[in-house]
Amino acid sequence: MTSAAGPGEAGDRRNVSDAAGVVVLGACAAWSLISAAVHDGRPEGVLLAILAVAAGYAAGRIGGALLPVAAPCAGALAGVSLTLTVPHLSPGPQIVAPLGHAGATAAVLTLSAGAACCAAWAASAPVVRLGLRVLAAGIAVTAAVLGSTSGFVACSAVLLCSLAAGHLRHRGVGIAGLAVTATAVTGLTWAVAGNVVPGGLLAWLEGQLTRHRIQLWHDALHLSRQEPALGVGPGRFGELSTTATGTLLSDGKPHSAPLQQAAEQGVVGVLLLAAAFCWMLFALWRTARPTPVALTAGAALTALAAIAAVGNALSFTTVSVGAGLLAGLATARPIAGDTSQPENDARARGDQLSP
Repeated sequence: MTSAAGPGEAGDRRNVSDAAGVVVLGACAAWSLISAAVHDGRPEGVLLAILAVAAGYAAGRIGGALLPVAAPCAGALAGVSLTLTVPHLSPGPQIVAPLGHAGATAAVLTLSAGAACCAAWAASAPVVRLGLRVLAAGIAVTAAVLGSTSGFVACSAVLLCSLAAGHLRHRGVGIAGLAVTATAVTGLTWAVAGNVVPGGLLAWLEGQLTRHRIQLWHDALHLSRQEPALGVGPGRFGELSTTATGTLLSDGKPHSAPLQQAAEQGVVGVLLLAAAFCWMLFALWRTARPTPVALTAGAALTALAAIAAVGNALSFTTVSVGAGLLAGLATARPIAGDTSQPENDARARGDQLSP
């Protein structure tokens, strides 16, 4: 049995999730510095990503509190505009083959679709809600037009999950499902890197992911076994990987966030990366926003986790900012009151007390 939570309880929930976020992000920053100090690594990239997530989260909380519909809508449009006007999403030499920047494009469009769907659930007018869902569908079409198959699949999945979220009574079930999905994708990535996947499936995955990417995964797993505790140091994969050093144009990344953490920061780094993702899901579970908003944002972040597990999406500051921004928007408490359906809001508050 559930009961509605009052303003004081909602504030306590936010305080708990915010405190957890501070601890997790602080631990990620501290560990990157420790690992870098031991192995003469370069933690600047990790620290920049952590700062980007924190800044995006703060901006999302502020924007979501002031403009619960307009802020996520603006974020969605900004993501699409950025993808169209700055296709490579990063300065410097562009690595076109064999891996490229497709992961970042897919990630930004996925987060944009999630923001549009969150705005739709926050809107009260049916016409506005429909228009925002059409925008989300248009973002998926944009991904297909740009040739981002993974982006199209991820955006479509987010849109479908968002529509299904309106019929889910308990958000805890949905959050648990998202956590299982992210774990399964990460486990599959690890299995491929460890050569424990059946031959037929491995051949199909090689065709989808490229042999070069899988060789980078093998190198990352090998380095993680050499230094399981501390890793080889942040930013050092590119100089220690035989596959990366043998490639004419290489970005020095293993193109898998979990495997990069394992190689460069050891087991603790992997656990901290998982903790950062779990913190976002925990914040969405505890938020007083309607359940559809929380689950929509969770679906987008889970899709991002899947993209990052098989690509270099988290190497782009734009993606890190976008992830924090979406999480902040979905956990912000509108100052003027939530504009979504009252019954959804009451149900969301009640779900916080469900096991």
